[in-house]
Amino acid sequence: MAVYELPNDCLWFPDPNEADDDGLVAVGGDFSPERVLLALCSGIFPWPCDSMELLWFSLDPRFVVFPEKAHISKSLRHSCRKFTVKVNANFEAVIRRCSTIERADQDGSWITDGIISAYTKLHEYGYGYSFETYQDGMLVGGLYGNLIGKVFMGESMFHEVTDAGKVAFCALVDFCQKNGVVLIDCQQKTRLLESLGGESIPRTEYLKILKEYGVFPFTEYVEDKG
Repeated sequence: MAVYELPNDCLWFPDPNEADDDGLVAVGGDFSPERVLLALCSGIFPWPCDSMELLWFSLDPRFVVFPEKAHISKSLRHSCRKFTVKVNANFEAVIRRCSTIERADQDGSWITDGIISAYTKLHEYGYGYSFETYQDGMLVGGLYGNLIGKVFMGESMFHEVTDAGKVAFCALVDFCQKNGVVLIDCQQKTRLLESLGGESIPRTEYLKILKEYGVFPFTEYVEDKG
């Protein structure tokens, strides 16, 4: 299938079902928060790549966690007592800490300055959320993402103390269950997320859930934020 090139002067994305076999939907465009928000509302996410244009993906299958099916073990619940959990106390610190984590399957971080700027602005708009874990007043773990209607789109997680990231995930699950959030989008499968109850669903099912529980139409969504 064709991969579309996005113009900088127009907010638009092709149908995510037109993605190629790797999930690539489009290239180009910019990191404006409005463009990133449109992508998320469309079931698409950005993935910067060194020496290449900005890439936009919609994976099939999509890896997700249904909050009511999350696997939170007794031992993990016990670990929660060792941390102080906060929500949105220091969003930028969380995303910047995530950007410094070395990952075995990646050369460098995909969380570029452009990503940090766009997602921090979305946090200021009220869409970005961070779930943070502290010990002795120090930030030791956390995750961040965006809440689009009743769908939470997770982006990245870090930990500097054993279980600190998992406890942040527990806080996210509790938040989702209490606030009627129906889906946690994890984008790609990892062993950690699978152990916490993650599962793969077809992109068509993911887009159906997003259409029902996300926020549409997009134009009204952005205009509400000025």
